[in-house]
Amino acid sequence: MAEQEKDNFRDTIGTLDKEGQRAWVYPKKPDGKWYEYRKYVSYILLAFLFAAPFIKINGNQFLMFNVLERRFNIFGFPFWPQDFHLFVIMMITGVVFVILFTVAFGRLFCGWVCPQTIFMEMVFRRIEYWIDGDRGKQIRLAKMPWNAEKIRKRVLKWFIFFVISFLIANIFLAYLIGSDQLLRYITDGPIKQLSTFISLLIFTGVFYFVFAWFREQVCIIACPYGRLQGVLLDNKSIIVAYDHKRGEKEEGRAKFKKNEERALTGKGDCIDCSACVTVCPTGIDIRNGTQLECVNCTACIDACDKMMEAVNLPKGLIRYASEDNIEKKEKFKLTPRLKGYIVVLGILTSVLIGMLFLRNDIEANILRLPGQLYEHKGEFNISNVYTYKLVNKTVDNIENIEFKLLSHKGTIQLVSQDKFTVEGQGLSEGTLFIEIDSRALSGDKDRVEIGIYSDGDLIETTTTAFLGPRSFN
Repeated sequence: MAEQEKDNFRDTIGTLDKEGQRAWVYPKKPDGKWYEYRKYVSYILLAFLFAAPFIKINGNQFLMFNVLERRFNIFGFPFWPQDFHLFVIMMITGVVFVILFTVAFGRLFCGWVCPQTIFMEMVFRRIEYWIDGDRGKQIRLAKMPWNAEKIRKRVLKWFIFFVISFLIANIFLAYLIGSDQLLRYITDGPIKQLSTFISLLIFTGVFYFVFAWFREQVCIIACPYGRLQGVLLDNKSIIVAYDHKRGEKEEGRAKFKKNEERALTGKGDCIDCSACVTVCPTGIDIRNGTQLECVNCTACIDACDKMMEAVNLPKGLIRYASEDNIEKKEKFKLTPRLKGYIVVLGILTSVLIGMLFLRNDIEANILRLPGQLYEHKGEFNISNVYTYKLVNKTVDNIENIEFKLLSHKGTIQLVSQDKFTVEGQGLSEGTLFIEIDSRALSGDKDRVEIGIYSDGDLIETTTTAFLGPRSFN
């Protein structure tokens, strides 16, 4: 038994052969309860992915990440570079959530939510099953010489893959530059937007390469999350696991024999049919334990349950379970480690929500003009020159804006006009002078508070430095 386990134990990457060359994975088409659930979740997420750039809330795109213009919309709320601190909190909150989720439920995100898995298994792989057939037919087609049938199937599949990759590239472009801009580019045609079109073709080539050739190697080689789970998982994490206690028993796994009293022979419930191996999209044997290639896609659960049902043995030989559940029959419970992550996540979420509620509709920055000193205006008045920048974070115009001193008695004079308007999601810049009576200053450098008003209502306050003559009293 020990010798058999030694011979079968995995000590190489599942997608490499003995010569170190890539072993192409031809997974059998999944079929079962969990696969149906995954299809529903995947199609909902795909619908959201394709619709989100075209959904508008108060004139704002639902999701947009315009890095070039430094404009971001998240769930319809516009964010600017001045909101960078909010992005930092969001990213930290997201990382803590991923850690918490992984510690509790393993790599569930990869099998159910990850765009790479959804596109690969629910779009490209299903097209491949439709054109090339199931596992056996795909293997025979790969070995077949280049005749008319193989050329027809390959060209058809590659063409459809390219069209879908081009569509995905357009959708991602809508997230980057905005759906309205993308529609204008489409209307203008590729010739007028040649540089954008070339970039689009490059991204199309990347997506085509990933889904037509690189495939599961993204999860095995490129994605850092598989290695992250090795650090985060423990014996209490819920993962897709093989029940080795039940599958091996005293005599180990063995082929099924008809009319056999298997319970009396001491053989495990695993009939060594390899159904879980042939259906795996990353080419691993789940019976070797937790592996970084496993994306928790549940294909092996459905395949094993189907075989167990066929030989009249209980289902659940492969199931969602923890190592402690298999070894000790312990149920899932919150550990001190999980409770700590939950507390941290709760604090971060509370801070983020609070900061979002305190976020102003307008961002104001008033800075002294570099290299300029103060200027005497009359006997006592001191004048400083400043540049101002106002960012309107809303879609509505903010009209009749004026500045007033709140901390000192004095005047503020705009260079261009007394009042002005900042357009929705727009930016206004200019120059202004602040005059203050030197007798009201406490030193050579005071902090002054300035109020920004719209139609007489205070909408924002900011502070800046005011230079005056040094006092020698």
